[in-house]
Amino acid sequence: MPHDSNLTAFALNCSLKPSTAREKSSTDRLLGDLAAALKRQGVDTPENSVRAADRNIKPGVLSDEGEGDEWPALRRKILAADIFLLGLPIWMGQPSSVAKRVMERMDAFLSETDDRQRMPAAGKVALVAIVGNEDGAHHCHAECFQALNDVGFTVPANGGVYWVGEAMGSVNYVDLPAPPKAVAGMIDMAASNAAHLARIFKAGTYPGLAGD
Repeated sequence: MPHDSNLTAFALNCSLKPSTAREKSSTDRLLGDLAAALKRQGVDTPENSVRAADRNIKPGVLSDEGEGDEWPALRRKILAADIFLLGLPIWMGQPSSVAKRVMERMDAFLSETDDRQRMPAAGKVALVAIVGNEDGAHHCHAECFQALNDVGFTVPANGGVYWVGEAMGSVNYVDLPAPPKAVAGMIDMAASNAAHLARIFKAGTYPGLAGD
């Protein structure tokens, strides 16, 4: 049942495909299913998932890498939301290179603490959605959870959702008529836990550390 808590989510699709690609994105569909589950928990997603591959995200570890860098605008959207949805495919058993670049750019949070030593993502919840036609979802979740936690995000219990098809198979998540029962259950649990945790943070975030 929806709750009146004014919570918002922002989804970033780290597919290798830009939005102009003819092939549909399974990552996009999984993020859409997760956003729908969050909506049922009273969390609004003001815009559809953004394709990181459509943006000029320069390499580096600063929040702004200069002229032409489109990361600063994405950074603002991520930090403006209560819940950040990171979606990515598995390639060669690893998180996509696009997702890795996004996480590398968040390294800047480590040196952007406030007067209580809290990083910009303190009090923000993160979920990770992964698709692929090979094994490796748990490994990719572990890499993403560690990186997101290191830069201040909080990952709730059951904060990872995934669908992994047959190795070397031709069926993708986007081809399925509906999410499998197990995946649908993962999505609903992740959404419920994320919304619950975000409401707690809405009432009061981490206290941080007092100065000397």
